Amino acid sequence: MKELESESVENSELVEQTFNFWFNSQNHIRSPFPNYIRPELQRRSIERFFEWSASLTEKAKDEVNEEIIGEKFEEIIFEIALGLVRTEDEKISINYPFLPRRGDKIEDKDATEKAGSSVIKDRSIVKEGDKIFLKVKLERANDKTRWETMFELPA
Repeated sequence: MKELESESVENSELVEQTFNFWFNSQNHIRSPFPNYIRPELQRRSIERFFEWSASLTEKAKDEVNEEIIGEKFEEIIFEIALGLVRTEDEKISINYPFLPRRGDKIEDKDATEKAGSSVIKDRSIVKEGDKIFLKVKLERANDKTRWETMFELPA
């Protein structure tokens, strides 16, 4: 398969499409990767992907398809990114790219109609037993009242 050959990895359409998808916000999907890590993330991801593909047996190379290759490449990108970011909040964005982030506005459904929206001021991961939660600290837009909530994350 062409995507597994070292001379074609960097220039492959799959690599380009994957980086374009995750580096450029797409409608409801925002990039979890800060700009400052992107050049190094690209370099290391391509390098690690080549190392992985070079380690495959001929039989395995015959059995992999574009879907498997794409999933493996994304797995590598996310794994490397975790080692490149500086803050816990950035790690949360990478581990859970579809969750709300600091600065996001949300509608406070439990408050009175006057409360309106709240802004996420902070978030953290909380472990209770074998469950993992995202703890979100918010501030109401109208009166600056602070409040927090937690919701369970998939394991």
